[in-house]
Amino acid sequence: MANVLTRLASRLGYVKEQPAIVRTEPVLRPIRVRTFAAASSSRLTAGWNVSNVSADADIFRSLDVMRARSRDLGNNNDYFRKFLNMVGNGVVGPKGHQLQCQVTDPGGKKDELANNAIEAAFLKWAKRGVCDVTGRLSFVDIQKLFIKSVARDGEILIRRVRGKTVNAFGYALQVLDISRLPVAFNQTLSNGNFIRMGIEMNSYGRPVAYHLLTLHPGESMPVTINGQSVRVERVPADDIFHCFVPELLEQSRGIPWAHAAMLRMNMLAGYEEAVVVAARTGAAKMGFFTSPDGDAEPLSDGEDEEGEFVTDADPGTFSVLPKGYDFKAWDPDYPAQNTDVFIKLCLRGIASGLLVSYNSLANDLEGVNFSSIRAGLLEERDVWMALQAWMVESFCEPVFMDWLQMALMRGAITMPNGSALPIAKLEKFGAHAWQSRRWAWVDPLKDVEANMAAVRGGLKSRKQIITEQGGDIDEVFQQLAAEEEEARRLKINLSGEPVPPTPDPAPAPAAEE
Repeated sequence: MANVLTRLASRLGYVKEQPAIVRTEPVLRPIRVRTFAAASSSRLTAGWNVSNVSADADIFRSLDVMRARSRDLGNNNDYFRKFLNMVGNGVVGPKGHQLQCQVTDPGGKKDELANNAIEAAFLKWAKRGVCDVTGRLSFVDIQKLFIKSVARDGEILIRRVRGKTVNAFGYALQVLDISRLPVAFNQTLSNGNFIRMGIEMNSYGRPVAYHLLTLHPGESMPVTINGQSVRVERVPADDIFHCFVPELLEQSRGIPWAHAAMLRMNMLAGYEEAVVVAARTGAAKMGFFTSPDGDAEPLSDGEDEEGEFVTDADPGTFSVLPKGYDFKAWDPDYPAQNTDVFIKLCLRGIASGLLVSYNSLANDLEGVNFSSIRAGLLEERDVWMALQAWMVESFCEPVFMDWLQMALMRGAITMPNGSALPIAKLEKFGAHAWQSRRWAWVDPLKDVEANMAAVRGGLKSRKQIITEQGGDIDEVFQQLAAEEEEARRLKINLSGEPVPPTPDPAPAPAAEE
């Protein structure tokens, strides 16, 4: 308004009009540049999380709830129960990770006596009642609990128990519920260490100790000793196996493996329940009788225990409705035609979140062929083998080295002549490997022929093939040699070729008179 009055006054001669100012410098205008669509802000992305926090901050807020929901799915969801069973069978298998000692002499030759003695002693320790402090678990049982607990809870706690009182080898394991490691326990200590979600760490983030609840947090009453409540126990990190598969940088606690699929899995379970209930209700309820005044007594055949009028429906009978009554049929139309398609769609997403094949998770082999099922199994088994390598490195190898050291110190590993292996040669006796489970194929003939061609062409060794099948070449060769020796003793032909008839013995020469 002020500019308009100024121009009007200048035209009337009251104000002298000023000359226009000409700008010589360029006008800066915003330049449109390319950006990432994932970072754009619009009504479509309004609910998308844009906060950047540390891995531990995210885990701290969500871990207890995620773990509780994951355990609920493990108890009540059939698909998640199948997944946990797949993890146990795929990673551990029926025999577990098996020890193979590889002790050699200075010349490089295998020390069979030492290998056999160590393996025999380890098998004794691995039996039920020896390796576990409770006496209920074998080492294979512990391995299965290990991998299933990590899959369901995201992590596991196992305590190393050393001492002459636990067993003859002086070493045992105690499997603990991960809930004993409290997520809400966070402190900064005067010595420079800090406690994050129950784990005491140094300035580099290396675990120093674990602060464990002496009782499961679900217990109703705390234990008191000398009038004081026992709540948290500080256990050195060297006495604890705290194992989880890290997925994020600077991650201190593990997260359930199904975290990306849990919501959809729970929603699908609710949908399937609603479909089943609707189908059952539709099969049980035929319809409704209606009348102008809402009176049901003329149609009833009697009353139930609660005084409600009921009408019997017998097969092959027809009835005539009284005057003024009508029948309204009720058809819920469940399950609908697209129900199975929708469930398959959801299960494919769930299988992707669990890193397994849809056909295995859903028990659905409809429409698969040899090539497609083989491709799916190969990808799935790659996941199992990666988890096997992680489990061996994180758990099996340190368990064996702990056991070996304690067993040698106690003289619990003896040779056939009764002499004990010396602790001074711990490094030599520690040479070993672990053989994890392997799988047979749908069409083993093609794989056997391919392996035979690879051996003839120099592309594979027999040891490599036997190892891929979960065997030990030394055991296989020893069994073959024993089999050949026994066949020769019993005069059995193992070559598959016809056995020539044995010639009759020549008659003895007649005695001279």
